[in-house]
Amino acid sequence: MKIKKLTLRNFRNYNEQEIIFGDGLNVLVGKNAQGKTNILEAIFFAVIGKSFKTSKDKEVILWEQERGLIKGEFERKYRDVTIEIVFDSKLKKQVSVDGISLKRIGELLGHANAVFFSPDELKLIKESPEERRRFMNIDISQTNKRYFYLLGRYDKILANRNKLLKTSKDLQTLKQTIDIWDRALCEVSEKIAFARAKFIEELAPLAEKAHSYISGGNEKLEVSYSGYKEDYQKFMLSSLQKNLNKDFKLGYTSLGVHRDDIDIYLNGVEVKSFGSQGQQRTVALSLKLAELEIIKNRIGEYPILLLDDVFSELDESRRKKLLKFTSKTQTIITCTEFNEVDAKIFNIKNGKVV
Repeated sequence: MKIKKLTLRNFRNYNEQEIIFGDGLNVLVGKNAQGKTNILEAIFFAVIGKSFKTSKDKEVILWEQERGLIKGEFERKYRDVTIEIVFDSKLKKQVSVDGISLKRIGELLGHANAVFFSPDELKLIKESPEERRRFMNIDISQTNKRYFYLLGRYDKILANRNKLLKTSKDLQTLKQTIDIWDRALCEVSEKIAFARAKFIEELAPLAEKAHSYISGGNEKLEVSYSGYKEDYQKFMLSSLQKNLNKDFKLGYTSLGVHRDDIDIYLNGVEVKSFGSQGQQRTVALSLKLAELEIIKNRIGEYPILLLDDVFSELDESRRKKLLKFTSKTQTIITCTEFNEVDAKIFNIKNGKVV
């Protein structure tokens, strides 16, 4: 899979810009704050329908402009696809694929695929479980629309259960009405947890292999997910009932797939708490490279790899290994300087390709 052409209009610091990408390695070179990352954001936005920078779509529109546009022309194994997203300061964004407007953002998923990595992805390792759930959700949703819709359904059921916990006058009244939401939550939870368990089962050996390659094989990476169990619905329903008094006092649901996490260890030691920053960075990159392989296994072709300022965080040996690894797919990299060969170079300055 490749992006052949990207058109931007009033997007971030770009007024009017067209970029024709090469099939292999593409490098966006420029000083900081020139707009390199904005190009990666636009590509990722066209693939996912969301920004990795902000949850507010209107923030991507160029200052003092009313409308903005991203248009990506993608080449796939069996067919080409054009994705267009129009932003309006007063209206919701409009998304279309090959000229056909989409009613729901979930309909965009799967038309193109990409994996994004930047130094900020360290939060995948260092920060809260929410970041690791987000990693699973984005990756699984790219190749499984049903999973994406299950997440939306789960959120609605969870919101209704939490509302009931907050508004019920007493525990006895709550017990008479909450069972319907408990059972609905358990049914959807099982499907989400099962999809996550299968994803991590596939990801773990791929991440271990990628980490061994990049780090030189001196450390053993282990990734696991314990959210899914046999007889899941029965276990979950029992747990919700046991926790009801606690949840009533808290006013929210304290357990479920919205609280799940991934366990990540190097040589038996938890990376989040005890790994060095270099180890955490390499582990995060390994997870992303494993993500690349999973998408390829599921759709039959590699996704686009987007790497933001990753060279500044790697030593020369790991940088060369990463470049060799990226030869499998179209890769778009941002950096402040680049001296390697066999790449299409784009110089970025003040929101323009010069």
